[in-house]
Amino acid sequence: MGRVALGVAVGCAVVTCAIPAVMVAGRERSRRRWRRVVRVLEELEEAAATAVGRLRQVVDAMAVEMHAGLASEGGSKLKMLLTFVDNLPNGSEKGTYYALDLGGTNFRVLRVQLRGQRSDNLEHTVDRQAIPQHLMTSTSEVAEFELFDFIASSLKKFVEEEENISELSQVKRRELGFTFSFPVRQTSVSSGILIKWTKGFAIDDMVGRDVSECLSDAMSRGGLDMRVAVLINDSVGTLALGHYHDEDTVAAVIIGTGTNACYLERADAIIKCQGLLTTSGGMVVNMEWGNFWSSHLPRTSYDTDLDADSPNPNDQGFEKMISGMYLGDIVRRVILRMSQESDIFGPTSSKLFVRFILRTPLMAEMHEDDSPDLRVVAKILRDTLEISDVPLKVRKLVVKICDVVTRRAARLAAAGIVGILKKIGRDGSGGITSTRVKGGSQSKMRRTVVAIEGGLYTGYGMFREYLDEAVREILGEDVAQHVILKVMEDGSGIGAALLAASHSASSVDS
Repeated sequence: MGRVALGVAVGCAVVTCAIPAVMVAGRERSRRRWRRVVRVLEELEEAAATAVGRLRQVVDAMAVEMHAGLASEGGSKLKMLLTFVDNLPNGSEKGTYYALDLGGTNFRVLRVQLRGQRSDNLEHTVDRQAIPQHLMTSTSEVAEFELFDFIASSLKKFVEEEENISELSQVKRRELGFTFSFPVRQTSVSSGILIKWTKGFAIDDMVGRDVSECLSDAMSRGGLDMRVAVLINDSVGTLALGHYHDEDTVAAVIIGTGTNACYLERADAIIKCQGLLTTSGGMVVNMEWGNFWSSHLPRTSYDTDLDADSPNPNDQGFEKMISGMYLGDIVRRVILRMSQESDIFGPTSSKLFVRFILRTPLMAEMHEDDSPDLRVVAKILRDTLEISDVPLKVRKLVVKICDVVTRRAARLAAAGIVGILKKIGRDGSGGITSTRVKGGSQSKMRRTVVAIEGGLYTGYGMFREYLDEAVREILGEDVAQHVILKVMEDGSGIGAALLAASHSASSVDS
């Protein structure tokens, strides 16, 4: 009996000793799993680092590529396309002008009334129309006529309704600014050849055609007397709107789903078009900066994989690091890697393998989740990626991933902006002149405004904070105080109408 009792006691002692040992082993396994995912995060932070010294290298590289793109066709990844826009609106424009904004599955028609003086609230009306799917992808020989006849018909209806309401039917010759956000080789301020369709459009017979001519023919067939005064993209429209409000506006940047930039260049600096004459001595250049590339850009393995998986590998490298189309997917790829390295997210969700399932607006929501328990992060992980019951410390890790990816994007965009300023001598690198005034000296530097449009900057607070901060860091406070980043709204619409006014036949005739 005594031996049995002794055996039971020994057995209990062994079990009692084993329990802590199992617990210790479990804790050690948990620590090892956590260390693996932390290492993934640390590697990401290191590869995506944007110290101010590196950003200045990107600035220099951007300026160099701009010079090369202006020197010769194909001389740079930056196309540096001539827009033939040499006369930006300044507030003196008068009259009624129209705009057509075509850049996706919808198009918009606008009418803007100008009074000959600047106004913070431009008087305008807008109508939005969906384009029927069969008109976007038709292979019929008359497909191009069908698409533009539909647009012209909607435009005519809008014009007639507006002019009946406002009693402006006395307008002699209506003029239109046409924003066409597809790849175009511009041949004049009001004409351009379609290079290729994107965004779900596929009308083969239109490639190689002058898009303004197609629209003008459709308006004539529909009995609408309207002239296409300018053909532009959205960045040029944003610059026009910015310049209308503030004549110190010299550049415009779009940072949304995609990204692009344009700026006002001296005509004599556009070497590939020697002898180019403009009435103003300058011309707006469409950079197509999404294709910028430099070895100084902090590229990670996730960027490399995203590029390889994309429909356009080795193309639009800058855009893939800074624009809204891609940021959410970079975050998804990091979470997938962590899930494969460890089980902190539970079994690897099949949703993590779906490209672009985590859209950038959702990433921004997680990044800016200020609830104590990060409930927004938990909800998006559950509903979008089918990852449930994520501990708080893992949710915090996800927020950190979003922060690293967003911070890099915003700071690189800032470097791109300063690169433009460097090219045109507005970055203070030539020094700030000092003039003697009574009782001391006073620094003088030209005031410089950059117009910015796009949801990534206007609607994503953390992105905007990081971009603004980086511009100040790169330029230094003395110079940065003279550089204003100004949000624009609807440059692609209102800006097009303003350019129609500044390039109108009546203003040319006068």
